[in-house]
Amino acid sequence: MLSTDQRIFEENSEVRQRMADFGSVFDELRIIVYTRGNLYKKTAIAGNVFVYSTNTKFKPFYFFDVYKIAKSLITNGQLSVISCQDPFETGFAGWLLKLRFKIPFQIQVHTDLFSPYFWRESFKNKLRVLLAKFLLPRADGIRVVSERIKQSLKSNVKCQMSNVFVLPVFIDIQKIKNEKIRTDLHKKYFDYDFIILMASRLTGEKNIGMAVGVMSEIVKKYPKALLLIVGDGPERGALQKSIVKSRLLNVVIEHWTDDLISYYKTADLFLFTSNYEGYGRTVVEAMAAGLPVIMTNVGLAGDILKDNLNGLIVPINNLGELKRGIRILMDDKEKRKDISRKSIETVGNFPIKKNYFEKYRNSLNLKSVA
Repeated sequence: MLSTDQRIFEENSEVRQRMADFGSVFDELRIIVYTRGNLYKKTAIAGNVFVYSTNTKFKPFYFFDVYKIAKSLITNGQLSVISCQDPFETGFAGWLLKLRFKIPFQIQVHTDLFSPYFWRESFKNKLRVLLAKFLLPRADGIRVVSERIKQSLKSNVKCQMSNVFVLPVFIDIQKIKNEKIRTDLHKKYFDYDFIILMASRLTGEKNIGMAVGVMSEIVKKYPKALLLIVGDGPERGALQKSIVKSRLLNVVIEHWTDDLISYYKTADLFLFTSNYEGYGRTVVEAMAAGLPVIMTNVGLAGDILKDNLNGLIVPINNLGELKRGIRILMDDKEKRKDISRKSIETVGNFPIKKNYFEKYRNSLNLKSVA
C-alpha cells in the first residue's frame, strides 16, 4: 500500500489501528508512507503489518524513494498487489511500479475530485484532476467510498466501471452504540439549552465559516443555542478571528477529542457543511449515536442520509437553507426524535468489522490489465 498519512506512525492513532485490522485478512501488509526528513523508521504495527518511511529530502524525489523501497520488497517476493491511497501522487507511483514490475495496482478515491469546488480550489487541484483522468483508466481496480463518487467517475473518466468497487470507510457502529458517556455537553456548557455540534478538520473545503455565519442569525431567536466546533487545522485562526469580530459568545472551538462519541450522544444537532466530500465519516458516527444531522448535498447525502427521512440535506454553500433547516429541527422536537430513530435503524445494517475487511480483501483480487 502507498500512503501519505503519517498518522500511522502515532502509537494510538485511529489510522494505525485500522491498518493493523486490515492486516488480519492478508498474509502480509506492507505500507510505504511519504515522509519528509528522517522522522520515522521501519515499524511493525502488527505481526504481519509493516510500515516503511520514505524519509524524502525533497518532495519531487518521493517517487524515487518509493520505487527504491518497493523494488526491494518485490525482489524479495513480498508484494503481489499495490493499493494506492489516491489517484494523485501515490497513484502515479503505483502506475510506475506496475509498468516496471507488471504488478496489478488499485487506486482508492476518497474525495469527490470532479466537484467544481475541488478543482476550482487551487491550481494544484486542477493538475491533480488531470493526473487522475490519466491514471484511473490504467488502474486494474478502483475502490471508491460512495455511490456519488462512482457516478462521478462514470461521467468524467473513461474507465471500465466493472473495475470500480464501492466500499465505504469502515465505522464500528457497535462500538459507538456501546460506548458509555464520559462527557455530558449540557453539563459542560450549562448556560445553553440547545447544542449544535460540528466535528471536522478545520480546512477551507469544510466551509465551517458558513455555520459560524448562520449562528449570528440563529441566536437572535434562540439566544441559548450554542455552536460547538471540534477540530484542528489551518483555518482555526481565521475562524477564531471571525467569531471575535462578530462578537459571537455562542460559538466555541475545541481541539480534537478522543471522547467524540460522548459529544454525539449529548448534543442536540449535528452540522456538516462541506463544499465537497467523498463520504462523510462523522455523519455516520453521529447517526449511529442517534444525533439528528443536517448536511450539505455531498458525499453520502442522498445515498445513506436521505432528506426528510433520516436527516436533512441542504444545498452547498447556501446559508439561507442551512438556517431554515436548523430552525425546523430546533422547533420540532418530535421530528428530531423521528430522525434519530431512523438514523440508528439505517446504520444498524452496516457490515460488522470481520465482514467489512473481507470485502476489502476481495476488492484487491485483481488481474493486471494493459
